[in-house]
Amino acid sequence: MEKLSHLVENAFMIAWEYLEATGELGEPERSATELLDVIEVMIQSGERRRILIANTAIDVYKRRRRENEARHGRPDRAGAA
Repeated sequence: MEKLSHLVENAFMIAWEYLEATGELGEPERSATELLDVIEVMIQSGERRRILIANTAIDVYKRRRRENEARHGRPDRAGAA
């Protein structure tokens, strides 16, 4: 079984690299915190499948970002005006 620290790292990197590659990654520090929050909750609830954890983190991140853009009318991207 994968160590929890490796599980967190692997799930985070999958999610981060996907969001970065698709241009959906916002400000790095905030994005990292949001992804890690989702990953932590899933692992604490007993989930150990890294792909499922990563995909859920991506989905939650994208949904929250859309909601934020709808409320504020602007994208949450690093360097965005």
